[in-house]
Amino acid sequence: MLQSDSYMNINYTVTALMFPAIPLLMTVYNNRFHSLSVLIRKIHDDFIFGKHVPAHWDRQLENLESRIRIAKYTMLFAALGFFFNMLTVFALYLNKVFIAKIIFVSCCTSMLISIVFFIVEVHISTGALKLHMSDMKYKR
Repeated sequence: MLQSDSYMNINYTVTALMFPAIPLLMTVYNNRFHSLSVLIRKIHDDFIFGKHVPAHWDRQLENLESRIRIAKYTMLFAALGFFFNMLTVFALYLNKVFIAKIIFVSCCTSMLISIVFFIVEVHISTGALKLHMSDMKYKR
């Protein structure tokens, strides 16, 4: 028979495993967001100053809007994961092991949600690339 303590022994080492992973993921997310913002600024300048309307304009705008929204949630849940990880360390410092376990589950859940949003954003961005490729096929 299993004792309740044998399910998960949490200590500083367990929480320390998340410290390199979370900032690395947040860097990846931030780089994608930066690339997205550069693309939006370029399209904006082409449209406003160059009076150039790209093909599939409406579909591109919808795609960019959804990618921005999803990127926001991706980074939000990653930040929450980092916050919960820090709270886990704090709870362990106060020797509140049960609370630390609950908070650490929140950390892991937040990171999983963040990764799911990231996967969705990658799927949407590949749809945008297919739009551009269809333009090139059409002009060929």
